[in-house]
Amino acid sequence: MSGPDAPAGLLEALDAYERALATDDLAALDDAFVRSPTTLRGDDRGLLVGHDAISAFRGARGGVASRTLTRVEVRALADDLALVVAVSTFDAGGSGLQTQLWRRQDGTWRIEAAHVTGRPRAFDTTVWRVLGDPLVAPTGTGPLDGETVAVKDLYAVPGHPVGAGNPTYLRESVPAATAAAAVAALLAAGASIRGIARTDEFAYALTGRNEHHGTPPNGAVPTAVPGGSSSGSASAVRSGTAGIGLGTDTAGSIRVPASYQGLWGLRTTHGLVDRAGLLPLAPSFDTVGWLTRDADTLLRALDASVPDDIARQPVGDPVVLTDLLDAADPATREAFRAAVGPDVPETSLAALGLPGLDELRELLRLVQGAEATAVHGDWIAAHPGALGAVVGGRFAAAAAAPADQVAAARERFPVVRAAIREALHDRVFLAPTVPGPAPALAADAVELERVRTATTAMTALASVGGLPSVSAPVLTVDGAPVGGCLTGGPDTDRALVTAVGRWLPA
Repeated sequence: MSGPDAPAGLLEALDAYERALATDDLAALDDAFVRSPTTLRGDDRGLLVGHDAISAFRGARGGVASRTLTRVEVRALADDLALVVAVSTFDAGGSGLQTQLWRRQDGTWRIEAAHVTGRPRAFDTTVWRVLGDPLVAPTGTGPLDGETVAVKDLYAVPGHPVGAGNPTYLRESVPAATAAAAVAALLAAGASIRGIARTDEFAYALTGRNEHHGTPPNGAVPTAVPGGSSSGSASAVRSGTAGIGLGTDTAGSIRVPASYQGLWGLRTTHGLVDRAGLLPLAPSFDTVGWLTRDADTLLRALDASVPDDIARQPVGDPVVLTDLLDAADPATREAFRAAVGPDVPETSLAALGLPGLDELRELLRLVQGAEATAVHGDWIAAHPGALGAVVGGRFAAAAAAPADQVAAARERFPVVRAAIREALHDRVFLAPTVPGPAPALAADAVELERVRTATTAMTALASVGGLPSVSAPVLTVDGAPVGGCLTGGPDTDRALVTAVGRWLPA
């Protein structure tokens, strides 16, 4: 320690705080921060405001790597206020910097504000599986010149195996000889591949929490999950380490992370973009899609990936689908109605002769589960214990679904898809993308499953219909982003993106 003498008890409090970090003593760490809604903690993943937010983040983060404070500078600012700047040297190499404002309350020193600069890391392994500069160079020039792409770890990237979010699957995969069609289209348009981004295992989840590789950060809400299964691609785009996130959307895996992280996300018309070289989950629902920070980049990715004469059908008239709006949380409904205004007409699924949300969700669950079992069931059976508990349980439930229910769902599915498409022949559905802001990192499995069930009730319509659906960052609920969603008829993809500003102004 150098500079003016430290106030009495401050260095002892700092030592106690470091011991609590080393042992991940959550109670002691909670007590080390001023219990106030204005307490601050910031790092490279964002700013936390309030003791409760800091506590929730810490509870989900786990402990810090072993380290020693090798330099401490103290500046007394007042009798009960001091600034501490310390250098942390890590046992495994590297150093970091922490700046803290300490306040003495009733004789006890506590942290009122903190900024942490962690030790440099090669790359964030919760976001990326492989990273390059670039990993794959462009093969041509065009509308995506200079853009970088985070490729979801389901697509074939030349020279690299597909990992599908699972270490065992990755070990057994062989490097791809050629790029997946969706990857090749971006390369030909001038984009480079920045890296291969993490995904929920086999894309069969919506939170972004991978039990093998950790949870990518939510750049909009540091205390919340990022959304999955295109979680790594979304986090890379939100952080600015890629301009385009190439993902997939089966039951919402583009739309959900877009909503949670305040991004643009497009689920394309089913079959519009060639899925060659994409590891499937449920082929009747799997679609190619992209995540971006703005509409222009999203349109350029779309235009680079499909022929000029398709995906350009005009959209019909906007209507608020009351079933979807009613399925959202109250605060989300309020924000959505304020954004749309009173002049957009409303309709319901019943008025259009369509099944309700619960029936659509169940139809998606059964058919998706049957197809996922057909695609991956043999591999899972041959590798017991290879899957994480959540995704493993989902595959097990799908395999155990009653055969008569699955058969009935398979028979009904094409009929319902045709009816949904007919209903959207001359209209566009407007609604929130998901029920509300992203759930907390600290949420337990029961809460996350509740959110998943509520979310898939809202995303199932476009998935069952095989329809394009765009999520745009137009709503703010309790300080967090929530997407506004437009869903249209087949091949209206481009028109949907350009219509957002007319009907859902930010």
